[in-house]
Amino acid sequence: METKLNDSGQKLPGKQYIYFRIGTQYFKEVMQPLISGEEAPKLVPWSAEAIRLDHGKEFLENEVKKLDGFCLIPGHLDYQRIYQNFYNRYHPFRYVASKGNEPVRTLLFLNHIFGNQLYLGIDYLKLLLQNPVQQLPILCLVSSERATGKSTFLNWLKAIFGENMTINSNENFQSAFNADWVTKLIIAVEEALLNKKEDSERFKNLSTAKYSKLESKGVDRMEVEFFGKFILCSNNEENFIYVDKPEVRYWVRKIPVLESCETDMLAKLEAEIPNFLSFLLERPFSTERRTRMWFTPKQIYTPALGRLKASNQNRLENEIAQAAITIIDNMEDDAGDLQFCLSDAQSWLKSRGIRSNDSMAIKRILQNEWGLKPQSNSIRYAKWQFSSDGTIYFIQGKGRFYTITKKRLENLLFSDAADASDVTE
Repeated sequence: METKLNDSGQKLPGKQYIYFRIGTQYFKEVMQPLISGEEAPKLVPWSAEAIRLDHGKEFLENEVKKLDGFCLIPGHLDYQRIYQNFYNRYHPFRYVASKGNEPVRTLLFLNHIFGNQLYLGIDYLKLLLQNPVQQLPILCLVSSERATGKSTFLNWLKAIFGENMTINSNENFQSAFNADWVTKLIIAVEEALLNKKEDSERFKNLSTAKYSKLESKGVDRMEVEFFGKFILCSNNEENFIYVDKPEVRYWVRKIPVLESCETDMLAKLEAEIPNFLSFLLERPFSTERRTRMWFTPKQIYTPALGRLKASNQNRLENEIAQAAITIIDNMEDDAGDLQFCLSDAQSWLKSRGIRSNDSMAIKRILQNEWGLKPQSNSIRYAKWQFSSDGTIYFIQGKGRFYTITKKRLENLLFSDAADASDVTE
């Protein structure tokens, strides 16, 4: 039996059907049955003739809600199905917060997922509930081991946010068509393996975008407001996605194996959802908005992120930096900063067993990754080299050299380790 909803998406007794004329098209809102035994409202196209045949001409003229069009306004605590005479495509929130027993099992599970960053994790969930348009970091749950609870976490969030969340595969995200996920609050990717740089750029751009292009097969592209949050889960800890050193939009957590694996864990977590929502609403934020993504890079830093960045680091970049800092460590204290030309870097790589004739790749590292600029004119400098037995010496050279300090090199090589010195997982 279909149930009427009011403008706030709440069930009301009365007529069995709701019909809408949205723009110039007619629709019927039905309650679609779910495997769980629950129902979810679904808008399906209907014809004016079918409505007239079923209910009569007077019903068609007087009982069909006439709206101007569609909109997408996310909201959970103050949801409105009809928003300023537009039909809201954001789906109603399924649950009502209910005071009762403390959600002990849920908090234990969240402690397993977020570890010593539990207070950040709870703030993250509170923001999803209370402020769905707030931009948030890309949450990544990784572990090479099985039975860690990553999938359970996604399915639990799906139970809470229902049709406003989607769980995709790599192929779904890489497809040219995005109509099935671009309007969702949470876009999860299970078994994520998106290690092409263009995949990472797409995630990064969308995580801070206010608008995106909705693309459906056979339909013109349409600009929509974007408020989606990405959650990636992967069994590949070190290269499931490309992340470069300066990147601050990823929150990567390594998830340990569950101490006890209960077959009905998800059902028990779902049973606590109303109590957990009450807990979220009553608990004040433990953090305040410090960046456009709420949290600071230092707050969400983990050793797992450091390892991910290190594994993605260009090998040429690492080898050049290692050679340069070896030279600086052997320079006299008053020798000044290190000066070198492109050909010097190639020579250093050769001495370390790497033959690189791609001078453009080295140039991109020095200028794009390290932000160095060569001298405008060719002038003399101290040219440092490695001999065949590994000793370091210098001769007079001439060229348009780059200059780099020891501190800058150490930041390039060890910044992640320094950031992680007081962080545990």
